[in-house]
Amino acid sequence: MSPSLFHRHIALPQEHGAWVFILSPLLIGLFAGGRFTLASAALVIAALAAFFLRQPMTITVKAYSGRRPRHDLPGAYFWTALYGLILLIVLGGLIVLGYVEVLFLTIPGIAVFIWHLYLVSRRAERRQAGAEIVATGALALAAPAAYWVGLGKYDPLGWILWLLVWLQSAASIVHAYLRLGQRDLPEVPPRPAQWRIGRRALLYTSFDLLFSIGLGMGGLIPRWIFIPYALQWVETIWGVTHPAVGVKPTRIGLRQLAVSTLFTVLFILLWR
Repeated sequence: MSPSLFHRHIALPQEHGAWVFILSPLLIGLFAGGRFTLASAALVIAALAAFFLRQPMTITVKAYSGRRPRHDLPGAYFWTALYGLILLIVLGGLIVLGYVEVLFLTIPGIAVFIWHLYLVSRRAERRQAGAEIVATGALALAAPAAYWVGLGKYDPLGWILWLLVWLQSAASIVHAYLRLGQRDLPEVPPRPAQWRIGRRALLYTSFDLLFSIGLGMGGLIPRWIFIPYALQWVETIWGVTHPAVGVKPTRIGLRQLAVSTLFTVLFILLWR
């Protein structure tokens, strides 16, 4: 095989912060389901294969639209075929194991994926917060899928789990965009302007916190599950009042990754 087939930028996702959007739902769903079975392992492999598939297919579209050199195509074809084959085999295994209904959750993911490729072909995928929020909603479906597989049956609570995971992903994206936008400020603005600039991020995180408190008080979810959302809310308050003027994007990304990781750990512990 040609060495060009094994370029990392073709084989693996390059947005390092995106890993949390697939791993967090998977881990939350697996622990909420309470059991790790053969079907659980198959689901994890399927979710990761689908997640990896995005990179070589994106490279393919970029190559055909003139954004990448054509010599990237052999590698993109190879990894698309490999990940696609793994995905089909594992999905077939889930069908054999009796989890056909879980496969219906792939439909929104396919639709969002096609939309992403369309945006790539139009050179319009960058800095699209709305598109990223929708995409994380599709990735968050891994949570109810893992939850149902762990239980061995369908449970409506899985949809609440999906919504809770998606709300956090959306809030973290909006928070990250706030921090990245603050980098371009010429100087630290006065306090009223800080609150005005951070209004959208505050609305997202405040809604998440109040929503989780309300569900807990209503007995629909564990009562203390609001604590992870309080963590993101406090982080956003801090981010609004401490603008990231001149801060490197890597530092912003690593800080939010740490918050999202801690959110996942706390959620798992408090859900049980």
